[in-house]
Amino acid sequence: MTNKYLERWQEKFQLFVIDQMVEDPAHDIAHIKRVVTSGVKLGIKENADLNIVIPACWLHDCVNIPKTSELRSQGSRLSADRAIKYLKEVSYPAEFYDAIHHAITAHSFTANIETRTLEAKVVQDADRLDALGAVGLSRCLMLGATWQSKLYHFEDPFSQNRELDDKNFCIDHFFVKLQGLVNTMKTPSGIGEAENRWQFMVEYLEQLGHETGIVFKQKQEKNISLIK
Repeated sequence: MTNKYLERWQEKFQLFVIDQMVEDPAHDIAHIKRVVTSGVKLGIKENADLNIVIPACWLHDCVNIPKTSELRSQGSRLSADRAIKYLKEVSYPAEFYDAIHHAITAHSFTANIETRTLEAKVVQDADRLDALGAVGLSRCLMLGATWQSKLYHFEDPFSQNRELDDKNFCIDHFFVKLQGLVNTMKTPSGIGEAENRWQFMVEYLEQLGHETGIVFKQKQEKNISLIK
């Protein structure tokens, strides 16, 4: 499909996604649009099929399951099923259905499904990039405030001498999950972008250490080292 044709489809996808939205600050329309933007950039660099990447990015969270739900691990499959139902309703080309379904199903961190296609790898990378960098940092702190977590442990903000606890301290989530995302990236372009975004977060931690008077040690064996 041509770029103009895909642009017309994107307008439809956005309207559908907005209509499906539930109140979730981490998975709002801004998140979806950032994933689409990253997906297109990565897809072009990796020579992936945008006829698959673009709808998969738009529709990857069209069914939103709360983190506390027993169905959380099935969220990506439910989104994939709903996405294909919608694409059939609007007569999107059927030749792309299977690949779109797989890309959506496999994007989830919780589902832990192997990405079997280049397009699935691009979509997964695009979604995970949104947890890193300036946006990822902001989302982490925003969600921590929503869950009434403290910013950091006042005596040991970087968990040098205690167990990590990201339910109570936002900064701990950097070490529990976010730093590890760099090593889960599947495409060369995704890896490079993730490394750049993680470096930004390391610089934030260094500045936080400067302002609190507790030095952030970048190469602590227990917690964190800058991923090369």
